[in-house]
Amino acid sequence: MSLSHLGGQYEVTREDDVVMRTRDGKLLRADVYRPVGAPATPVLLRRTPYGKRQNDLALAFNEAHYFASHGYTTVVQDTRGRFGSEGAWYPFAYEARDGFDAIEWAAALPGTTGRVGTLGQSYGALSQYLAATQRPPSLVTAVPVSAYLGAFENYWYNHGALELSWTLSYFMNMAQEVLSEAGDTTRLERLAQMATDPDVRFAPLKDAALRRLPLGAWVEEFGAGAPFLADVLHHSTDGPYWWSVDLRRQLHNIDIPILHVGSWYDIANWDTPQYFNGLRNVAMSERSRDNQALFMGPWSHLLPYSQPTSGGTGDIDFGPDAAYPLLQMQREWFDHYLRDGSSGLPLPRVRIFVMGRNVWRDEAEWPLARTRYTDYYLHSSGSAATDLSDGELRPEPAPAGSPPDGFTYDPDDPVPTAGGRYVGGGVRDQRPNEARPDVLVYTAVPVTDDLEVTGPLTVVLHVETDAPDTDVVAVLSDVHPDGFVQNLAEGIVRLRFRHAYDEPTLLEPGVIHEASIELGNTSHIFLPGHAVRLHVTSSDFPRWDRNPNTGERLATAEQVRVAAQTVHHDTARPSRVVLPVIPPTPA
Repeated sequence: MSLSHLGGQYEVTREDDVVMRTRDGKLLRADVYRPVGAPATPVLLRRTPYGKRQNDLALAFNEAHYFASHGYTTVVQDTRGRFGSEGAWYPFAYEARDGFDAIEWAAALPGTTGRVGTLGQSYGALSQYLAATQRPPSLVTAVPVSAYLGAFENYWYNHGALELSWTLSYFMNMAQEVLSEAGDTTRLERLAQMATDPDVRFAPLKDAALRRLPLGAWVEEFGAGAPFLADVLHHSTDGPYWWSVDLRRQLHNIDIPILHVGSWYDIANWDTPQYFNGLRNVAMSERSRDNQALFMGPWSHLLPYSQPTSGGTGDIDFGPDAAYPLLQMQREWFDHYLRDGSSGLPLPRVRIFVMGRNVWRDEAEWPLARTRYTDYYLHSSGSAATDLSDGELRPEPAPAGSPPDGFTYDPDDPVPTAGGRYVGGGVRDQRPNEARPDVLVYTAVPVTDDLEVTGPLTVVLHVETDAPDTDVVAVLSDVHPDGFVQNLAEGIVRLRFRHAYDEPTLLEPGVIHEASIELGNTSHIFLPGHAVRLHVTSSDFPRWDRNPNTGERLATAEQVRVAAQTVHHDTARPSRVVLPVIPPTPA
């Protein structure tokens, strides 16, 4: 896709493979885009492990070219151990100190003002936060897009469950360059046969590969291409390994204005508002606390960087307003802090896309101060898995003696992933999954007026199983009048982590446990005639690994067993979904 229509006033030159030396002597290489004839310019830095001329950066006119054409010296650097840069790559291990070194090096480039901003998405976003914790003197501001916190709750693991499909696809992709350089063609060919499309970056693996047990066998499969997978699988509980890159523990060291960009169908949906609120509470200076902004759109993980032709996300097009000029927004942010040195925010503190009505709206905080957290309780006659009209959501708890709902979870026949918050996810019709006998479905009566749900979502369930460990998955949806079921948010909890992520506790069969499931954040209006729906099950495969129901360690489990699951909902055990309802604005 050409971005030439977005060009600025300057012609652009690119100097390739400009060398920087890190503090420990490694040579990192970058391409430097310069605006021809511009006076001294601010600097923008993007650091990536995916190749400084790959994907969008390989276009004749690209993101780096865009900013350079608007008067920024723009630096795109291969991170340590990737493509043109020396050293050994390990996910995020060196990005804090290398980021510091790169920022100070970029600030000293000829023809620049020495004022640096950072940009980048996903890995390149988390890298920005890590570098900012080191407080490089020349760093003025940052615009991270779709950044994990790096926490056990949501990184390679999600609330205890492995992000199976993405983790394996990611490590396979990252292994390819290493194995190619090593000449390991046999291993490369074997891995290529496991991908659905070996020519597509991060393509999902074939079903047979994803079902492979034990998961630890993948360590040998990747070999020297991705040795860090062994660490990920070994550290299957929370602890110091995860705390070292959990940014919540380091936010107090960050002291710059930041525009935090995320989206409702983004894999980092849960994380982005935590960065925003965390820095508003603990940033070192009042200026930094007051100069944090949050922007949440309706897309999935790979946001459209140019002006897209539509606002589609999966099976839904959110309309022309969703086609937001993201590059222009970032440039205006950088202009404000790097050129003008202005005080105050150049954007509203919070800007969100409200789905349903499909409009942008500006707010003062997140969650919204006017939120009314409202319980919708599960009801049924015990047949929610067999009759869609039987399971209900109501404003009052089910009466005492209400029969529970049950289903059988078979890891060999998991519920297939249907959209959601992952790379390549988004909206998918949930009806095929909800017709399965291992999915409990609860639906409210259709609304007669707009019902706005904006904020963090939680499901509280009282569950029983005959297994020593199992999973609970919940999906919140909007049932359209024509029957289409639009997923809004989903979450999982591995029940061994029901009390703490660093101290897993196996289950006692037959005991009823309360499980709290975080579904992340959303902003959506249920229009008249639409209905709120919650479905509950025990798998979402291959997005998350199948819990074998045996209680064994993740990396070594080879056998699976069937589990009998029960969800209780009565006065004493009020299973419910907690919705952040926004009252209508008075006329």
